Amino acid sequence: MKRVASVIGLPAEHREEYERYHAAVWPGVLARLTASHIQNYSIYRHGDLLFAYFEYTGDDYDADMAAIAADPETQRWWAVQEPLQQPLADRADGEWWKELPEIFHHD
Repeated sequence: MKRVASVIGLPAEHREEYERYHAAVWPGVLARLTASHIQNYSIYRHGDLLFAYFEYTGDDYDADMAAIAADPETQRWWAVQEPLQQPLADRADGEWWKELPEIFHHD
């Protein structure tokens, strides 16, 4: 299993709308995540920063991430969500959410 944590900014003026959308994520988006072996997915907010965590249980992470990115319903979801978010300046090339290195884990 691969654990993934990432962060992105959420300007205060978009907080209410973002949280409203995430109180009722579109079923097609959730189905695609499940089909791509994403489990235990959570998003937390601290001030103007969002922290996301999920576990990947498949065996071809790149292919499953590509399937998510190619999904029309997910693309529509992202088109709504991306204007609400503020990517961090120090994210890696090609990242929207900045992926964080795992420092510690205990089962």
